[in-house]
Amino acid sequence: MTIDSGQDSPESPGTTQTSLFCDTPQAATAPGEPATGYQPLAARLRPHTLADYAGQQHMLGPGKPLRQAIDSRQLHSMIFWGPPGVGKTTLARIAAGQANAHFLQLSAVLSGVKEIREAIAQARQNKAAGRDTVLFVDEVHRFNKSQQDAFLPYVEDGTVIFIGATTENPSFELNNALLSRARVYKLRPLESADIEAVLLRGLAALQHPIAVEEGCLGLIARQADGDARRALNLLELAADLAADGRITANTLEEVLQASLRRFDKGGDLFYDQISALHKAVRGSAPDAALYWFCRMLDGGCDPLYIARRVVRMASEDIGNADPRALALCLDAWQVQERLGSPEGELAIAQAIVYLACAAKSNAVYTAYKAARADVEQGGSSEVPLHLRNAPTRLLKDMEHGADYRYAHDEEGGYAAGENYFPEAMKDRRYYEPVDRGLESKIREKFKYLRELDKISSRKRYRDE
Repeated sequence: MTIDSGQDSPESPGTTQTSLFCDTPQAATAPGEPATGYQPLAARLRPHTLADYAGQQHMLGPGKPLRQAIDSRQLHSMIFWGPPGVGKTTLARIAAGQANAHFLQLSAVLSGVKEIREAIAQARQNKAAGRDTVLFVDEVHRFNKSQQDAFLPYVEDGTVIFIGATTENPSFELNNALLSRARVYKLRPLESADIEAVLLRGLAALQHPIAVEEGCLGLIARQADGDARRALNLLELAADLAADGRITANTLEEVLQASLRRFDKGGDLFYDQISALHKAVRGSAPDAALYWFCRMLDGGCDPLYIARRVVRMASEDIGNADPRALALCLDAWQVQERLGSPEGELAIAQAIVYLACAAKSNAVYTAYKAARADVEQGGSSEVPLHLRNAPTRLLKDMEHGADYRYAHDEEGGYAAGENYFPEAMKDRRYYEPVDRGLESKIREKFKYLRELDKISSRKRYRDE
């Protein structure tokens, strides 16, 4: 079975290219006419109505607030947050068109305060003429604080309807003042079915008829990884390489050989995936942990970064329940440094599986945080005299080290009842071993030692 674009397929609908400060059509392509100059397939197929828009039904389905705002032409300032190729710019254009608002676009990568001022001046003219202006800022997270602040008074007084697009978490990248004036909408990666529908439209819009072997569109959709623009670019490239006007599995093998899943080094996806790996290890799920490890490698993550994080997992989540875990992770890190890929990655995989299967305890981690909190919040408590060093005659005369009980000289090697804290903290407890792995033995020992402490305290009370 093949899919054929057909000799009589309609041309893609014409697109209007809007200049930065003018909504006069430039080089518009009327339906049925060839485009003047090259345009990527993704640009030619940019939807102009919600009926042609793919995905995002969680925001645009019937009765959803954003859909109601667009349909009623009552736009508000908003932030579109989502990965590349899911339709942020297109949705902003559709919203502006539906509201018959003037559409101005800035790129935070290329624009500065000068361009912002020019856009605001144009918006003021539009407002004086009785027309709203949608100011769309792509990659808005790349603007610094002062640049973001420059929009605030004009968003506040309605000079512009501000729409920002970002691939980064707005909570971290955008000013609170701007966020308080705009509603955040999170766009999701497109489903494979949505992308296949886009690819069928793209197939019909190709300049020459192309036949497609069964399963190839589905493969492109999966490799596009939720990105419609990427899917159309892959389709266009495959069409260019297709022998005898037919896209086959062999064609796609050449096109897709360098295709990678989404992984944004330093971005949200980066931290989401390392978080998923850590939580899978903590949850004793070795299969899921291996999956996220391979996802990160596939996306280009440095294996040494993962090795460092795995060492952290060994201390935070396994701890003294299985102290061998830390040594194994350090060994895996060293193997990666010495052998590189792929041999080193196998050692890291071994460590990850061991951690996921090992007994778990965060008792040391919890104790460490509690001790740090006491140190940061408390004063500079003095070291008790019996614990102080006494290397000189003067210090001994000042009773440094006096009455100190040397544990090795005590019965069982333990000085029962001895206090090693500052006096005001002598009853403080941080480390509570769990009843798993080696810590179950440590727990039993502590229970025994604390009974000895109680006996010693009762004896001291009677003697006094």
